[in-house]
Amino acid sequence: MRAPSKLDPKASLPSASTAGGPGGDLVDHYGRRIRYLRLSVTDRCDFRCTYCMAEDMTFLPRGQVMSLEECLRVVQAFVALGVDKVRLTGGEPLVRRDILWLMARVSALPGVRELVLTTNGSQLASMAQAVREAGVRRVNISIDSLRPDRFREITRVGDLSKVLAGIDAAVAAGFAGIKLNAVMLRGFNDDEFEDLVDFAVARGIDISFIEEMPLGDTGHLRADTCMTQDEVLPRLQARFGLVATGEDSGGPARYWRMPGSQTRVGFISPHSHNFCDSCNRVRVTATGDLYPCLGQDDMLPLLPVLRDAAGGHTDTALLGAIRQSMGIKPHGHDFDVRKPAPAVVRFMSLTGG
Repeated sequence: MRAPSKLDPKASLPSASTAGGPGGDLVDHYGRRIRYLRLSVTDRCDFRCTYCMAEDMTFLPRGQVMSLEECLRVVQAFVALGVDKVRLTGGEPLVRRDILWLMARVSALPGVRELVLTTNGSQLASMAQAVREAGVRRVNISIDSLRPDRFREITRVGDLSKVLAGIDAAVAAGFAGIKLNAVMLRGFNDDEFEDLVDFAVARGIDISFIEEMPLGDTGHLRADTCMTQDEVLPRLQARFGLVATGEDSGGPARYWRMPGSQTRVGFISPHSHNFCDSCNRVRVTATGDLYPCLGQDDMLPLLPVLRDAAGGHTDTALLGAIRQSMGIKPHGHDFDVRKPAPAVVRFMSLTGG
């Protein structure tokens, strides 16, 4: 992989006429329109999932993390550039103090069609209703096993009972959509996929299975644990009679339906069924680094612009910096689980899930 690029946000900034699409929307040089922002509000998490982070993590000092006001400014800038879907991620976003403040303000922004949350579910039992009232329309909840001992092994510290209670609270809160996310891990949870689908069907919610991504050195070889859609989908088709659909949630998942159920079964398959051609999203980390691609290290730091008021940098400069990032959005990621070293050295928990 080529050496990563880190653009200088104070360099000469392109104008709307050279860096955007019709109406000033964000369009990269492959013609893909960016409508979807995934914003990490914290690198901290109360779990230590084996595929996401190292067991002994060092988290960032508070001064290096964007304030909630800075997070809001970033979202406002993206919405001004045509983004209409915002996902709040982490780490675990619900451990961020006053996160409901940010949710309420983002959901109220003119132009935001959908505010979505990705969470490990540990805090939902007490927060689901408040999150719904703050304007979050859909929730994605990570759950990789229904067995308490195995769940603890995968998360290192997680309590399955809290997540199950959180899922029930989310169902009761009446979100427009709830989806479970399960990472497919050979030798860890590969005998539970049918059980996880049954669990989702019983609650009338969706579920997506995710191919493990080689982000950060988590202490194991991804080639040993990574499973693909092509291995798992035939099993689920045989059991549940899944029928392919053209449904699109605005993200990378592709969906199948089963007769007699409202549950959709999805797959997020960056290895076996690459979805880069239709990529419509970018990520901003809790430190304000804008990554146009999850699977590359090229980035543009927005925090200097956000905090350089003395230097005359305003939201106009923030808009320009975001436009500039379109110049480093690659055609696709560079994932290869066969390589002994991860393609991307940063952890998933830093970038945001």
